[in-house]
Amino acid sequence: MPKQTKAPRMLSHDQIWSALDRLARRAGLSPSGLAKRAGLDPTTFNKSKRVTSDGRERWPSTESVAKALAATNASIESFVQLIGDGARGLQSVPASSFAEAGNGSYFDDRGHPSGKDWDEMALLPAGDAQVYALEISGDALKPVYRDGDVIVVSPAAPIRRGDRVVVKTSAGEMMVRELKRRTAKAVELQSLNPVQADRTLAASEVAWIARIVWVRQ
Repeated sequence: MPKQTKAPRMLSHDQIWSALDRLARRAGLSPSGLAKRAGLDPTTFNKSKRVTSDGRERWPSTESVAKALAATNASIESFVQLIGDGARGLQSVPASSFAEAGNGSYFDDRGHPSGKDWDEMALLPAGDAQVYALEISGDALKPVYRDGDVIVVSPAAPIRRGDRVVVKTSAGEMMVRELKRRTAKAVELQSLNPVQADRTLAASEVAWIARIVWVRQ
């Protein structure tokens, strides 16, 4: 009797679009903001474009997905991970406000959550057990992050140029910036708020740096 093979499971329309939504949120963008950054029509990823006027499902093109990945410095592997995240349950992660987390008792020397002052928050898993969540308060990070947004940070995630990161200095200052350049001698950080100045820190001034992998807005 010939061996039966299991038919591959097809990805659904909702899974693909949900992954694009998560890609946008991880980059701190709305679907229209993601499309604009990718050089597409701002309405390309809008919910109104996902179903035709006669009710048929409209799928994003391969080209538009590729441009969205390039615009957010994401790989196809990370996009597949985002598709998989939608099929999983919620994961509880350590959570605190960003202002409180600046206190020295919240992190160990590697930038991992420590101590008993953390709360918990149920969020989509980011793929590792070391993630934690910080709630933004105030308008210092506008227009990228606003009061009440929750950023999910992973000390284990690889960091590349253009990633948004949380940085803690050896003097105890904690900040959210975009990584412009990192060498053995210095770390160049771009401000998310045009009112604030960019920063360049000597490598010896950086206690730790961790990547923002997702945001809930």
